[in-house]
Amino acid sequence: MAVSSPWAAEKVVTPLVELAHRLTADVLVVHVSRPSGGQMREQEQADGEAAISLLRTKLQEREVNVQTLLMFSDDIARAILNTATEREVTLIVLGLTGKNIFARLLAGNVPVELIKNTRIPVLLLPPDWNGVL
Repeated sequence: MAVSSPWAAEKVVTPLVELAHRLTADVLVVHVSRPSGGQMREQEQADGEAAISLLRTKLQEREVNVQTLLMFSDDIARAILNTATEREVTLIVLGLTGKNIFARLLAGNVPVELIKNTRIPVLLLPPDWNGVL
């Protein structure tokens, strides 16, 4: 599970728990920030830690085995893909944040890059979706 913010983490808890239980799967929660300096890096690291901590706690409360990983990389999609390959991940789940088109252009379109560059299935969860898998 790749997560971008505490808000996005909160949105994916229920479907992720359901999926983990259905597949009898462990979950690896990954947050990748772009490297920057000074206060910006501290804020990005704090946001990343908050996102993965929130998701770890909520998943553990619902009896899902979870590991977490916080990384910094200029290429977020590549970092996720490399980690997925190294850890032999069988499904990448990405909670979308609902960023507008300009934010996506600035940040790069991680979901598209993931889908284009992997043979691992990618599940995208829209930010306003609260259905059941």
